[in-house]
Amino acid sequence: MLLVIDAGNTNTVFAVYDGTELKGKWRISSDGQRTADEYSVWLNQVLTFDGLALSTIHAAIISSVVPPALPNLTQLCEKVLKCHPLIVGSPQVVLGLDVRIDEPSAVGADRLANAVGAHAKFSGALIVLDFGTATTLDIIAPDGAYEGGVIAPGVNLSVEALHMAAAKLPPITVERPDKVIGRSTVQAMQSGVFWGYIGMIEGLVARIEEEYGESATVIATGGLSRLFCESTAIIEYVEEDLTIEGLRILYERNEKT
Repeated sequence: MLLVIDAGNTNTVFAVYDGTELKGKWRISSDGQRTADEYSVWLNQVLTFDGLALSTIHAAIISSVVPPALPNLTQLCEKVLKCHPLIVGSPQVVLGLDVRIDEPSAVGADRLANAVGAHAKFSGALIVLDFGTATTLDIIAPDGAYEGGVIAPGVNLSVEALHMAAAKLPPITVERPDKVIGRSTVQAMQSGVFWGYIGMIEGLVARIEEEYGESATVIATGGLSRLFCESTAIIEYVEEDLTIEGLRILYERNEKT
């Protein structure tokens, strides 16, 4: 079976595939200081809970935007799983798509995985909207090429910054308020965050399509994707496993070559 690891700025997702079948998915907070042994103990426990075992995993692929975490994740694969992982972004990994931007090597591995996963499932021009630590909108051409995008502060990051920078503003949860006009401080903050991001998303998609010269299918992914998709028609599909599915496809693509 295949172990897929997506190390993001906030969380790291581990997933196990048996062929194209997703057997399990688990999440742990990202920590550049976590050792391979610590990963091993935790991974063994969550696999066991789902009736799986480390001994059944014989291959791995890693996407990481946290440089300090990559050596320990690599060591986990080599020491515990006895395999050399594919690392997205390394020269020997074949992406199978063009990266049509000024600095191709600077694109986050997760964004490339999203592009691969989206193009494999949808046709035409695409916009992948990822609600992560940062909120990103990435443009994929009809031929599958990655053509750049937009990076904005993530929803939770904005909430945290608002609370930390303004002494009288309390911490809040991100949820859809019934009305735009808040009748309390918390309601006003929730409205500003939620409807502010809805307005940002709708405005950015409209400007991207105008600049790009054609309409695009918008696919959302990330933890808050379902919350936001219910309040705007701009999001056409929600694919919560888009990144790990893109990594699975990348592994198969490289295995064949």
